Amino acid sequence: MTTLSVVIPAYNEEDGIAAIVERILAIEPQLPAVGVDTLECIVVDDGSHDRTAEIVAAFAPRVRLIRQENKGYGGALKTGFHAAEGELLGFLDADSTYPPEYFPEMCKIALDGADLVIGSRMSGASSEMPLVRRIGNTIFANLLSLVAGVRISDSASGQRIIRREALPMLYPLPDTLDFTPAMSTRALHENLKMVETPIPYKERSGRSKLSVVHDGLRFFKSIVWTALTYNPVRVFGGLGATLLLLAVLVAGITGITHLSTTNPRPFPQFFGALVLAVAGVTLYTTGTSFSYIVALFHKRPIRQGLLGRRGNGRKIEKHYWWFGLVAILSGFACYVAAVAADLTAATTTAPWFAPVVSALLVLTGIQLISAWGLARLLAELSIREAAANADLYRNDVLADELGREVGSETLARPQSA
Repeated sequence: MTTLSVVIPAYNEEDGIAAIVERILAIEPQLPAVGVDTLECIVVDDGSHDRTAEIVAAFAPRVRLIRQENKGYGGALKTGFHAAEGELLGFLDADSTYPPEYFPEMCKIALDGADLVIGSRMSGASSEMPLVRRIGNTIFANLLSLVAGVRISDSASGQRIIRREALPMLYPLPDTLDFTPAMSTRALHENLKMVETPIPYKERSGRSKLSVVHDGLRFFKSIVWTALTYNPVRVFGGLGATLLLLAVLVAGITGITHLSTTNPRPFPQFFGALVLAVAGVTLYTTGTSFSYIVALFHKRPIRQGLLGRRGNGRKIEKHYWWFGLVAILSGFACYVAAVAADLTAATTTAPWFAPVVSALLVLTGIQLISAWGLARLLAELSIREAAANADLYRNDVLADELGREVGSETLARPQSA
């Protein structure tokens, strides 16, 4: 027997709460056709100062009223989820901007296997969203798509269906209005099956509680920081790769320009390109190392990778040691060659250039070798418990799982005599 529990967070919504409750109750006859047997409607009054609670109480016993001190949008939803009895958890705003008539179709998608179903306001259905908010939602959807590596059209939609068993993987979530973008970010990185379906959207009457600037910054912070707790290499590695590309462009353009002119050697430009390259390497290696640390904390499969589910740097980082060795040797060779050519003499145009380049190359090499060592150590720690169990219990399944590449070596299943 499947129950849909719809949670409505309400704060000073006396003008519209009755209308949205009536619309939710009206969908109950449609639910059996999609496999849902019963409907539970819960209104969480989040410390309202008006008649919101009084109006909702008049719908008892068909509607459950929960009253609490003001905890925020996300706090009210979490209170409702905790009290809900349904296998499917739905929610939407109390101001009739979202259409509860779309819940039956969303439930069908969830019962077909989706862990999270999002009603997308940006996927083609009619929308009365103001231009400023439409631009903002487009920016946040693209930001989430960038940091998660999965295309999503509406990261902050306030109408969703969640399978109850997926809730532990989505928590913790904030109490504030960034509850929904944080949920979307976690769902993608937890490898939950998330499906978007188009819904219409109506602009609320009266003043919106959403602050474009304040809450916009909060949304940005929530998406980026949540992504960092799962896939640091996507953020750090992406920034590092961008800086490396910029360094190549600066050096290339400078070199071409210098060959076509009679200007003095452009040492400052080349030095700037080198600094960009060093910064890029630093960010990239930081991201790959952090990815191992994050995986140790989660202790379950999560979405990681710079370019996809795999490819999170672990193919490249096996070679860090010799990248670093080449950088160190290049640094020493650069200095020796500069001294031999008398380029470090005070009478030359830029006596500082060769020593600085040499030092940066050596330091970068040391960092690459250190990053390689750290990655190797963390890789060993990440399989330590499973390896110990395989040795202790001679579990063939565990041994097979451990027969995979770790760093630059392979831990293979032991051969029986």
